[in-house]
Amino acid sequence: MAEPTAHTEQPAGHRAFPPFQSEHFPSQLVWLTVSFILLYVLMSRVALPRIGAILAERSRLIRDDLAAAERLKEQSDAAHAAYEKALADARSRAQSIANATREKQAREAEETQKRLEAQLHERLAAAEQSIAKTRTAAMENVRTIAADTASAIVERLLGKAPAEHDVAAALGDLGKV
Repeated sequence: MAEPTAHTEQPAGHRAFPPFQSEHFPSQLVWLTVSFILLYVLMSRVALPRIGAILAERSRLIRDDLAAAERLKEQSDAAHAAYEKALADARSRAQSIANATREKQAREAEETQKRLEAQLHERLAAAEQSIAKTRTAAMENVRTIAADTASAIVERLLGKAPAEHDVAAALGDLGKV
């Protein structure tokens, strides 16, 4: 058999670890009860009220934060609704301004067109009068030129100049042109 070593040997007079000896159980149970009651009283009077107060404070802060968040959400919704209304109003105002501007420009364009047409008609009438005057002057010159030309042709052919009343009689139909 193996001999006991320094670690396994028990000192003289001690057989086992004292807390595991049955003769010490009643005193251990008394101290366990006293320790439990002291810890219970300490926990119930000091630690648990502090923890309860901390939990109550946290709960109150969370409730207050949720209420504040709800108020801010309502304010945000109200601001968003006001923004949407302002945007719709601005769009309608812009549309009405655009329509008014479009109508004004159309009226101005129509007035400008009428004025330009009136100027054009005036110029056209003036041009027609000028053409009529030029045509009348040309026709008068045509009669004179025709008389001179006919007189020159007859003089060349016959050798003598015709009488003016004969040339005028021959050109009598030309004045009706």
